[in-house]
Amino acid sequence: MEKKHVRRLQEKFSGALAGKKLICLHIPDEYEYMNDELIGLLQSSVGEYIEL
Repeated sequence: MEKKHVRRLQEKFSGALAGKKLICLHIPDEYEYMNDELIGLLQSSVGEYIEL
């Protein structure tokens, strides 16, 4: 998700997101589905927020 995606989500779902934390991993939206590099980026980025 990029910053522009965060803005779109906040605009469209502001009520549902009120009081909730929305985390942007700053990973560009340029990867194909299940791309190995993307999977590695996601695994290394989300570890700070969830237990894998």
